Amino acid sequence: MKNFKSTGFVLGNLWCGDKGFYPAEKLEAKTKRGLLKEARQGIKEGWLDAGMGFESLTGAILVIETIDSIKKNDKVYKNSESEIVNLGLSQKEFKMGLETIYLNN
Repeated sequence: MKNFKSTGFVLGNLWCGDKGFYPAEKLEAKTKRGLLKEARQGIKEGWLDAGMGFESLTGAILVIETIDSIKKNDKVYKNSESEIVNLGLSQKEFKMGLETIYLNN
């Protein structure tokens, strides 16, 4: 059985006229398509930021983890893979966001 989880950062327009990155809400879905659809909706509706309160959101950098688990002989075995996804950011914003993420972790 597969499960998909995401963490990451959103880029938003600050009320002072500048832009900034802030952690994104953590999402979980049974399909990658469903997770991406929910993330895009969160950007559009402005709720994907985890409490910053941007004027509006412009995009996100998400790390999507695919977790595959099987049960055999009463034991659960898990395997996971991760990928970085750019949702709506220019190449310059994406690069700046990756630098921000790695400098803060």
